[in-house]
Amino acid sequence: VQLVESGGGSAQAGGSLTLSCAASGATVSDTWMGWFRQAPGKEREGVAHIDNGGDSKYYDDSVKGRFIITQDNAKNTIYLQMNSLKPDDTAMYYCAARLRCLWIGPLRANSYDYWGLGTQVTVSS
Repeated sequence: VQLVESGGGSAQAGGSLTLSCAASGATVSDTWMGWFRQAPGKEREGVAHIDNGGDSKYYDDSVKGRFIITQDNAKNTIYLQMNSLKPDDTAMYYCAARLRCLWIGPLRANSYDYWGLGTQVTVSS
């Protein structure tokens, strides 16, 4: 399974970015997927989760109402639309897939067994 993130970059506070995660070796319509982020000196934290049907979504409170997770089954890709960006959103963002891992929660890193290499998001004030 390979996950490749793209779409990161720099943005001003209040701006928007959309991250993409292209999957190969797994079908997003059959897989629970998530977005995580890690800022320097901080632990990796769950941002958003989408189930295999795309119907059930979870968000961390810090991004609820600002970020939207979606999936495109035809492109085998999930997205994270990030609006009203804040400097605190600055981090490396990772895509994750759960195929066999023991499920301990949608925003728990140990629930996922495949990870991308990440894409950097930097938000300036």
